[in-house]
Amino acid sequence: MKKAIRGARIFDGETILDGRALVFSTAGIEAIVSNRHIPGECETIAADGKLIAPGLVDLQVNGGGGLLFNNAPTVDGLRTICAAQVRSGVTALLPTLITDGPDVVRTAIEAGKAAFSEGVPGYLGLHLEGPHLSLARKGTHDPALIRPMTKEDCDYLVDNAGLFGIGLLTVAPENVTRQQVARLKQAGYIVSLGHTDTSAAVAREYRLAGASTATHLFNAMSPLGHREPGVVGAVLADGGFSAGLIADGFHVDPVAMGIALRAKAGPGKIFLVSDAMSVTGTDLQSFELNGRTIYRKDGRLTLADGTLAGADTDLLSCVRNVRDMAGLSLEEALRMASLYPARAVGALSKGRLTPGADADFILLDNNLALSASFIAGENVLASD
Repeated sequence: MKKAIRGARIFDGETILDGRALVFSTAGIEAIVSNRHIPGECETIAADGKLIAPGLVDLQVNGGGGLLFNNAPTVDGLRTICAAQVRSGVTALLPTLITDGPDVVRTAIEAGKAAFSEGVPGYLGLHLEGPHLSLARKGTHDPALIRPMTKEDCDYLVDNAGLFGIGLLTVAPENVTRQQVARLKQAGYIVSLGHTDTSAAVAREYRLAGASTATHLFNAMSPLGHREPGVVGAVLADGGFSAGLIADGFHVDPVAMGIALRAKAGPGKIFLVSDAMSVTGTDLQSFELNGRTIYRKDGRLTLADGTLAGADTDLLSCVRNVRDMAGLSLEEALRMASLYPARAVGALSKGRLTPGADADFILLDNNLALSASFIAGENVLASD
C-alpha cells in the first residue's frame, strides 16, 4: 500500500523542499509531489513541523544495546545491535568486528551471512577492522591479535565476498600487500586504510591498488606533517579516497575537523561514523573487549591507560556536532551521515529520497531529535 507523509519539510539528500509530500511504499520511494497531487489511493500521514531526511548510514558500529559484536558474533547479536542503532536514526549500518582471532572472524562472517539472508532490518554488511593492522598505530586493538594477512586469510575473504552483504575491510600496508588489496577489491570489497603508520607515498600506492577509503581520519594513522604528509595528507589530497570521521568532540578537535573538510579533494568525501560501542542506548559504565575492561566516563570510552576505545556517541549526535562545532549547514551535515557514506560503499539506493531509492528515512524535530525511523517503508522505531 502506498503512503504519503505531508506537512513536513523534505531533505531529499541534496536540497530541502517545502510544501511537498513524500510518497512511498515498502518497495521504495515513489515520488515527492505537491500536497494537492498526493495520489488518492495513499494513506496520508501528517507530520507538521517535522523534517524528513534520508535514514542515516553508519559504516563503523562496534555494538549497541549492551552488546559488542566481538562478544556476540551471532545473528541475534547483529539483530540487537541494528535495533539499538535505529533508535538514533541509523537505518543502514555495517556492524564492525574489531581485531580478533581467526575463529571469531569466521564466526562473525557466518552470522553476517545469516543476517543478510534473513533481511535483518538495518543490516547492510560487515566492517572487519583488523586484524591486519600496524602495531605502531594499534590504538585499542589487542597487539597479541594483530598479524599479517596470509594467503589463507585472503582466500577465505575472497570465497565469501558478497555472501554477507557489503564488506568493508580496514587494513594497514604494514601487514597487507598491494597484491592482496587488488585481489580483495576485485572480489568486491571496499578496502580502507587505517591503524597504519605508513607514508603518504605508500598510502597513494595502495589507493592505486584498490583502497578507496580511510578509517576514522586522524585517529590511529600517520599525521599530516610539513615534510611527510602521512596518511592524513594522502587522504585529504587524493580525491580517490573517502574517509570516515568520528565527530564526538573527543577524537578530533573541531578546528581539525574544519581544516580537513575545507581541504578534502573530491570526488571522495569525508563522511561521519559513530564508532559506537556496546554502551549505546544503555546505562552501562564499562564492558569487556578481548579480556580488557573499557571504561565509560564523561562522554569518553577508554582503556585503563586512557587510550580511546571507540566512542560513546551515536550518528545523529555527530550530525549535530558537525553542524554546531564545524559550522556546516544542516544539509551538508546530513549528507555526511547518509549520502556520502552510502556512496563510499556503493549502496546507491541509500542516502537519498528520490524515485527508486529505498524507503529508508527519518523524521526529526526542530532540535534534530528523532521522531520516527522508517526502513523499507515501515516505522521500525514505533514497533521497537
